Amino acid sequence: MPKRSRELSAMEVGRLREEGDHNVGGIPGLYLQIIDGSRSWILRFKFGARRRRMGLGSFPAVPLAQARERAREAHKLLDEGVDPIEARDAVKKAALASQARALTFKVACERFIAAKESEWRNPKHRQQWENTLETYAEPVIGQLDVSAIGQDEVLRVLDPIWRTKTETASRLRGRIEQVLDWAKTRGHRQGENPAAWRGHLDKLLPKPEKIAKVKHHPAVPVAKVAEAVAALRAVEGVSAQALLFQVLTAGRSGEIRGARWPEFDLEAGQWDVPAERMKGKRPHRVPLSTQAIELLKSMPRYEQCDLVFPGRKMQPLSDMSLTACMRRLNFLDAAGRVCVPHGLRSTFRDWAAEYTHYPPEMAEMALAHAIESKVEAAYRRGDMLAKRLAMMQDWADYCMPAPPPKRKRQKA
Repeated sequence: MPKRSRELSAMEVGRLREEGDHNVGGIPGLYLQIIDGSRSWILRFKFGARRRRMGLGSFPAVPLAQARERAREAHKLLDEGVDPIEARDAVKKAALASQARALTFKVACERFIAAKESEWRNPKHRQQWENTLETYAEPVIGQLDVSAIGQDEVLRVLDPIWRTKTETASRLRGRIEQVLDWAKTRGHRQGENPAAWRGHLDKLLPKPEKIAKVKHHPAVPVAKVAEAVAALRAVEGVSAQALLFQVLTAGRSGEIRGARWPEFDLEAGQWDVPAERMKGKRPHRVPLSTQAIELLKSMPRYEQCDLVFPGRKMQPLSDMSLTACMRRLNFLDAAGRVCVPHGLRSTFRDWAAEYTHYPPEMAEMALAHAIESKVEAAYRRGDMLAKRLAMMQDWADYCMPAPPPKRKRQKA
């Protein structure tokens, strides 16, 4: 039977000063190592064929009782066939890896926005993302690690504004969801996304459309569009001409204001809007009615600027310039609200649906709307240009009806 070392007391251990390893007893292999006056705990053990020395901390920072407890824990691992040094190293590596993965929601937002902003149309989009996240999310969860954000934390952000600022809250939820998805893909969190709507928050929050009615852009009623166009034609100025062209083409304000002469082929009666100027980032062909072509031919051209509707400094018109023009003409919708340029697209869509037999998808294509059905989009190769020309001509004729022919005077 091996000789058992005498178990030293804490006071006896404190008096040890001689260089070398001192067996303190109590736990097999526990020693106080003294080198150049520095004292530390060492556990000697044998693992397989290897003799090993495991440091347990310095003395007196780690007192005798704590050193013996650490030695006991190491012996438990040995009894289970585990090398305590390797086990400790694995814990350290896991802790370091966890620290490397640690990321606050605020920093995650910054990195996500930086990674995605090249996809966004303009700096305003980035500003909208930053403003909603900074105003509503970051004060609540900004300093939390993304791995610690769960459903309760997301609800703490959304609950205060879900019923009073529903549209903002809905957009905010989607942005939080995207940031957390990005964090998961980057290895900073695991599990399901607590900001997801379907199957998650839709069970806890009322549907946005149930508590906030969708506010459509004020649009000129179809029955009054000819009257509105006549008023526009009576007004001088580039803004009025741009609005008239927007009516005739059902385009977006930005597409009209940024239109350049090289995009047009008046002989072919076609306008090719490049992808970089489209909301969906896809090129869009617009068939031009005879009225649209006549309007374009009436516009002056400038050597120093290729804009079709230039502002005073040969720069694109501002969006407000078109809005101000509509306000001056006092165009009102059915509810008495002053109409806005974007509402002209709704007027066209209402005309196509209520006054014609053109298929809905043709009108949607004229508006450059994305096809919701992925299956239909996969099979849709063409853009119905020839058929859309007939539709846009009918629309132009409705907006700008030809004057009745003059009646010949009859001889008395």
